[in-house]
Amino acid sequence: MFVGRKRELAKLESMYQHKQFECAVCYGRRRVGKTTLIDHFCQGKKTIFFTATEGTAKDNLAALSRAVLSVTSPGLPVPAFDSFDDLLNFIDSLCKEERFILVIDEYPYLAESYPAISSMLQVHIDHVWKNSPLFLILCGSSMSFMEHQVLGYKSPLYGRRTAQFKIHPFTFFEAREMLPGFFREDQAVLYGITGGIPEYLSRVDLEKNRDENIIDLFFDESGRLFEEPVNLLKQELRDPASYHSIIAAIASGASRLNEIATKTGLETSGCSNLLSGLIELGIVRKEIPVTEVRSKKTLYRLEDSMFTFWYRFVRPNIGGISRGMGAAIFANQVLGQINHFMGSVFEEICRQYLFLPEIYEKAPFFYGEVGRWWGNNKKEKRQEEIDLMAFHEESALFGECKWQNEPVKMEVLLTLKRRGELFDFLRKHYVIFSKNGFTQQVLNEGEKMQLIDFKQMTDLSYDRFWSAK
Repeated sequence: MFVGRKRELAKLESMYQHKQFECAVCYGRRRVGKTTLIDHFCQGKKTIFFTATEGTAKDNLAALSRAVLSVTSPGLPVPAFDSFDDLLNFIDSLCKEERFILVIDEYPYLAESYPAISSMLQVHIDHVWKNSPLFLILCGSSMSFMEHQVLGYKSPLYGRRTAQFKIHPFTFFEAREMLPGFFREDQAVLYGITGGIPEYLSRVDLEKNRDENIIDLFFDESGRLFEEPVNLLKQELRDPASYHSIIAAIASGASRLNEIATKTGLETSGCSNLLSGLIELGIVRKEIPVTEVRSKKTLYRLEDSMFTFWYRFVRPNIGGISRGMGAAIFANQVLGQINHFMGSVFEEICRQYLFLPEIYEKAPFFYGEVGRWWGNNKKEKRQEEIDLMAFHEESALFGECKWQNEPVKMEVLLTLKRRGELFDFLRKHYVIFSKNGFTQQVLNEGEKMQLIDFKQMTDLSYDRFWSAK
């Protein structure tokens, strides 16, 4: 079952219909569904699909030769071309005759095995392909390579792409399509523990309940996600040990550079360099208060909630899980912590909700970025935090997100309003998101606020959001 990616597919189809040369660059972290998207787009179209491997140039030349000749000469012997130059010249002759798609998946592997390939592609694009109907797709999972060595201005291929697609994990609202039959709260938890990665979501057994799936995926030595972060880092990094320590420190609550360095025992400068690498991989994100452009209040958080879950609950218990105690560990050490884990996940779901087209189009002002804010309350001499904040000119939005079993009480409403008073915006809008609704007192007192519970969010009851108050 193919889910989501409607915008990307619509753009690719529009490009295909132009019947002119196109070069689409598609990249994103591993398991995010790049190849599945391209496969779906290529259905019913003449396509040469080649996946490079971590092998020699000769190996990749032979494999690309087979991919080309199996389409152009099906059923005939497929000897390898003598060189990449001969192979590309052959593609020159093909693309003059008809439109077809040439997909080079895992392009970084090909470029690493034969560094001249990017320059060779540039020459063929400039001298032959740009005047042909060829549709070229370069796809890769190495984020830094694709951004610097394909899209970067120093790359031979710079300026040759006609579109680029950075493929992101599914939002919660997209992920729900892969989780039919689960209660809405369980869908949110399964989204959180998989980070919205389509390949992980596809491993959820629809015949089992939430907890059984979590145990099967994480707390069983043969589980699909039991060693997944370790395997991902091994694929991306040569010496992952220090990176593991940094991720574990952030997952356990360290968020400032000096805190992370202290927990890991690393020098601050070295820690900073390693964090930059994790940011490039999309595992860690660097945050500053949403109202600031530059700030000394920098915090580091895990971008991928699957990593948060694994480093918080699985990594410390690997020994017990390996001895068959996974189910007991989950029941006694993890289950009671699920709501706490879901706090930051719910913030992200609420942020996604604010950008649903049906919500955004009715907003009282067009916000650009929705992020967190933290800073000093000079009057009361204490630190304050706001879960969600957005602003534009004289308007601002302040939001609170509560993933808890009891209804939101008045204290939450009053605290949010007090924090909003720290700012001098002319027009202030308040919204509180709640997993389990609101007390009657909050409903009575919150007439000038947007109050939305998780049921409304998942029922997509847009008519009750941004209503005139």
